[in-house]
Amino acid sequence: MLTSILLLLAFGCLSGFTTVLFGFGGGFVTVPVVYGVALARSGGDAMHVAVATSTAVMVVNSATATATQLSSGRLRKEYVWPLVAFIGVGAVLGALAATVADDSVLRVLFVVYLALTIVDSVLRKGFLQPGSAEQPRTLGKATSTAGGVGIGAVASFLGVGGSVMTVPLLRRKGLPMADAAAMANPLSLPVAVIGTAVYAFAATASGPAPAGQIGYVDLVAGAALLAGSLPTIAVARRVLGRLPDRVHAITYVCLLAAALIAVLAR
Repeated sequence: MLTSILLLLAFGCLSGFTTVLFGFGGGFVTVPVVYGVALARSGGDAMHVAVATSTAVMVVNSATATATQLSSGRLRKEYVWPLVAFIGVGAVLGALAATVADDSVLRVLFVVYLALTIVDSVLRKGFLQPGSAEQPRTLGKATSTAGGVGIGAVASFLGVGGSVMTVPLLRRKGLPMADAAAMANPLSLPVAVIGTAVYAFAATASGPAPAGQIGYVDLVAGAALLAGSLPTIAVARRVLGRLPDRVHAITYVCLLAAALIAVLAR
C-alpha cells in the first residue's frame, strides 16, 4: 500500500507539471498509474476506476492551473467561448456512455485514441512546426459547436480532459504552444466536473463500491495524486513560456508516447 501511495504521489507531481505546461490536467499521466494500482488491488473495473479518478483529479488541477494563468494574459475569450459550453454538452454524453461500456473496451479505445493522436501530431502539418500566418485564425462555428460536442464526448469517455484535442486544434489555428496549453485547462473543466459527477453516482459493475471509493472514484488515489500535483503547479507555472516553441511541441508528443507505452505495458 505504501509503495502505491508513493508511486501515486510521484505521478501527482508529474501531472501538476503537465497540467501547466501541456494542459493535460492529469488525464494521460494519471490514467495509466491509477489503472495499474487498481488492477493490482482488485482487478475489477480497473479502467473505469482509473478514468473516474482521473476526472476527479482533473477538476482540481485544471481549476488551479486556470486560476494561476488568468494573470498571464494567455487565456483568450474568443477561443474559450463558446467552445467550452459545447464541450460540456459532449461531456455529459461521453461520461454516460463510459459507465455502461465494458472495461476492456474502454482500455482498447484509450490506446487507439493515444496512438492516433501521436501519429496525427507528427505527420500532419501545423503542430510540431507553427503555421506561417502572422495572426492566429479564429474558430469557426462548426468547430465550436459540433467539434466542441465531439471533443467533450471523447474526452469524458476516456477521462483525458480534452487537452489532446484542444491543444492541437488551437496549435493549428496558429497559436503558440504556451497559449494553446494554457487554454486547455479552462476547456477541460466542464469535462472534469461533469465526468466526475457521473462516475461518482454510477453503480459499479462489480458490485458495491469498496471502502474509500465513491462510485468509480478512488478517493485515496485521488488524494495522493493531488498531494503531489498542487505544489508542483505553483512551481511549474514559472516555466510556461520559457520553453522554445518547437521543443514544447515535441515534448508534448513524447509524453503522449510515454503514456501509450505505460498502458500497453499493463
